[in-house]
Amino acid sequence: MGTSWSARIVDAPADCAALIETILARIIAQMSNWEADSDISRFNRLPPGQWMTLPDEMMTVLRAGLDMARLSGGAFDPAIGHMVAHWGFGPGSGAGTPAAASPPWQAIEVDGSRARRLADVTLDFSGIAKGHAVDAVAQALKARSLHHFLIEIGGELHGAGVRPDLQPWWVDADSPPGLSIPTLRIALCGLSVATSGDYRRFRMEGGQRLSHSIDPATGAPIAHDVAAVTVLHESAMLADAWATAVTVLGHDRGMALATRHGLAIRLVRREGDRAREYMTPALAAMLDG
Repeated sequence: MGTSWSARIVDAPADCAALIETILARIIAQMSNWEADSDISRFNRLPPGQWMTLPDEMMTVLRAGLDMARLSGGAFDPAIGHMVAHWGFGPGSGAGTPAAASPPWQAIEVDGSRARRLADVTLDFSGIAKGHAVDAVAQALKARSLHHFLIEIGGELHGAGVRPDLQPWWVDADSPPGLSIPTLRIALCGLSVATSGDYRRFRMEGGQRLSHSIDPATGAPIAHDVAAVTVLHESAMLADAWATAVTVLGHDRGMALATRHGLAIRLVRREGDRAREYMTPALAAMLDG
């Protein structure tokens, strides 16, 4: 996944690290675009129209991604692999087509346990797979009767139960460096948190910051002033995807969509060298409580 992971587990058995590594290796083998033999890479190489039976986990993530595409009006799109590669944020950097004639996700068809491409689009789960991995690790730990832990993968977290001192798992939401904003401290008890930001992965080109967050509508990196979006949700996978969608939509449309769906979200906008913070009613109520 190109990132690190950590886990704090109360009364963890000796084989916990190996268990987590096994889960992550399985997800990488299915969903990493950087692995030529992964299931997603093999799917992307198939001729359009040819069906492929997908592993259960990959199908779960694909269906969730397609649902998110519908809910977000295409702001989250699991089939923008060509766009990601074109802008240098994926394997085969500089290759691919920067835009598509229609929303890429609509060129993916699912039938039971199989899927196919109807046009030359490619799947890219970089906006949802890390969150799924957090959920998968949490589920595996609970299946081992481990109910008190904090899991983190690449900045996406899930907390369950309490710490040994009976305090909740307190975490500070990731904030853009160089911007002064209040610390958002959250107690993760059965909750996940994911943050998308223009400072996570970017490069400077001609004095302009090119974010890894691609707007599927334009086929180019987002060009507005959203610096970070933090989402709290029971599912780390959905928190991950919603953070991407709201980042792409921008302040007005993104926060309006999040409010309609009752999501707990903080958005940070850049205003020159200053920052302005916005919260949805659901997050404000959570913090007041």
